[in-house]
Amino acid sequence: MADQTHVLFVEDDDVIREATQLALERDGFAVTAMPDGLSGLEAFRADRPDIALLDVMVPGLDGVSLCRRIRDESTVPVIMLSARADSIDVVLGLEAGADDYVTKPFDGAVLVARIRAVLRRFGHAGGGDRAEDTGTAGDGGVLTFGELEIDTEGMEVRKGGEPVALTPTEMRLLLEFSSAPGTVLSRDKLLERVWDYGWGGDTRVVDVHVQRLRTKIGQDRIETVRGFGYKLKA
Repeated sequence: MADQTHVLFVEDDDVIREATQLALERDGFAVTAMPDGLSGLEAFRADRPDIALLDVMVPGLDGVSLCRRIRDESTVPVIMLSARADSIDVVLGLEAGADDYVTKPFDGAVLVARIRAVLRRFGHAGGGDRAEDTGTAGDGGVLTFGELEIDTEGMEVRKGGEPVALTPTEMRLLLEFSSAPGTVLSRDKLLERVWDYGWGGDTRVVDVHVQRLRTKIGQDRIETVRGFGYKLKA
C-alpha cells in the first residue's frame, strides 16, 4: 500500500461500494471502503489516505459533515459523490471544503480520470497529507496587493500580517489570479488551469471556491466581471 495511492471510499450502497472498490483496485489504487460516515472518519484518522471519495447521503455522519470534519484536520483532497447534478448537496459539499464532485451514476473511467486530475494538481501520488505542494505561479518572491501578501515560493499567504490558511485548491486559484492581476479569467480558463479539466466542467466548482477564497482574503479583493469571469484587484 505504501507505493500505491490510497483512496478512502465512503458509500453505503453495498453494490456500488464493492464494484467501485474493485474498479479502483484494478487501476492500481489501494482502497479502504467504508459503509457510513463515522467509520469513514475513523478510517481517515487511522490511515491518512491520499484522497477521499465521499458519497453525500451516507448514514451516521453524512458526507458533507464528514468532509467538514476532514477539512478541519487535513488538506487531503476530497471528491464528493452526488446522485443528482442539480442537487444543492453539490454546492453544500463544495462549501464544506470538497475540491471536486462526481455525479452518480458514474463511469469508472471517468471517476479514475477525475481522481488522477485532482492528484496531479495536488502534486502527489501517495503518502497521506502530502497535499502541500501546489505548484508555482508568478515569478517567485512575495507579491503584495494591499494588505494581502502572497509568498509564491514558500506557499504562504498573509493578510494584514496574519497567516491565512488556504487549501491547496484555494492556493492554486489565488496563484492564478495573482499571476495576472487585473486580468479577467473566465470560469472555463480557471477550470482548465486549476482543476486540470481538459473537458467542460461545472462552473459551480469555480464559483464556490472563489467565494471561499474571498471569505479568507477579503470579499472585495476578487472582483466579479459579470458575463466574463473574475479578476484580482491590483
